[in-house]
Amino acid sequence: MSNIAEGYDRGGTGEFIQFLAIAKGSTAEVKCQLYVALDQNYIDQPIFTELSDLAIETGKIIGGLMKYQRRSGIKGTKYKTQ
Repeated sequence: MSNIAEGYDRGGTGEFIQFLAIAKGSTAEVKCQLYVALDQNYIDQPIFTELSDLAIETGKIIGGLMKYQRRSGIKGTKYKTQ
């Protein structure tokens, strides 16, 4: 969430997409840590599956937002002329 906020606040679509990509990568990191937690018996299989599915869905949502931003043609607020 922080990467998305930081990228948005930069005011440019290209930078926003870059930070969305970082946030999407973080969903992969979460999935990796879930495997560690499962292997170490910190969580059980049902919890792993639930959280993994949420991480996957979050990654898909972020990916969809990235695709939308690329197609929008909007450069960002910092490129607006006043």
